[in-house]
Amino acid sequence: MLSDSFGRLAGKLRVSVTDRCNFRCDFCMPEKPVWLEHSELLTFEEIARVTAILATMGVEKVRVSGGEPLVRREVEVLVGMLARVRGIKSVAMTTNGALLREKASLLKRNGLRGVTVSLHSLKPELYDQITGTKDMFSRVMGGIEEAERVGLGPVKINCVVTRGCNEGEILDFAKMAHDADRNVRFIEYMPFDGTKFWDTAMVVPGSEIVETISKRYPLEALKGEHGSTSRNYRFRDGSSGGIGTITSMSKPFCGDCDRIRLKANGNLVPCLFSVAEYDLRHLLRGGATDEKIGESIRKAFWQKFEGVGSLMENKVEVRHVRPMYTIGG
Repeated sequence: MLSDSFGRLAGKLRVSVTDRCNFRCDFCMPEKPVWLEHSELLTFEEIARVTAILATMGVEKVRVSGGEPLVRREVEVLVGMLARVRGIKSVAMTTNGALLREKASLLKRNGLRGVTVSLHSLKPELYDQITGTKDMFSRVMGGIEEAERVGLGPVKINCVVTRGCNEGEILDFAKMAHDADRNVRFIEYMPFDGTKFWDTAMVVPGSEIVETISKRYPLEALKGEHGSTSRNYRFRDGSSGGIGTITSMSKPFCGDCDRIRLKANGNLVPCLFSVAEYDLRHLLRGGATDEKIGESIRKAFWQKFEGVGSLMENKVEVRHVRPMYTIGG
């Protein structure tokens, strides 16, 4: 098993397949991003090889992300390759949904088990303002509906809540979850924006979100799964929809974190909140054996940062880490 120095075991891999994106969300992307050259991106074969090595160490679940993963050409081929890796039990994807309507069926046929769509407003004009797009809201909603139609379950919806922007829509999202039997997860704003204007005053705590929803739709907390990033709730009136909160800033869940990340350029990132990265691309392209690569992965993961919770406990100011588009969350 792949273990860090705090005894946490890796069970989930998050793979960024590209840093490019067709959106410009201000909490993720700088105004003028510097893209990786195509030659700097790991190939599908290299990603599959790292995944296979990690699978021998106990990693069972893979989530494909970006940037925006669906702008990576023929990403469904990679999904199929990962789904066939021995030991991998599920492959999921996080996407902005703009290209999902066209790709949902193909992704499903290639082995994608679930999809999470980022949706930060239900008001088309505000949605375009947040994402830096034009007339994209209906297209994304169509992608969600198509994913549900082809059976890409579970289809989850992620909403980053920002004070002074979209916190007034919490109940609207809750209504969508309740009435449309969807799972909506509210994410606290984190220090990964492209312009470095993140501030704790912009964070809407998960407890406030749950309190707001409960006044209209009484909730009941569900038992948390080991390693889960989300605190999940069901509606007490029997709706099959669900609510989740990802409280990275107000109540971190670092203690049982079981994730490891692979950036599009081949850098291994054991902890999202640490600047530490470990280059695997030079090993992959330098003739290293699987055993040598595995040894490097073990050394890197052993040094995994204790987590953002340790900073808060010691009253250390949390600062901007990296733009989210470079790692995919």
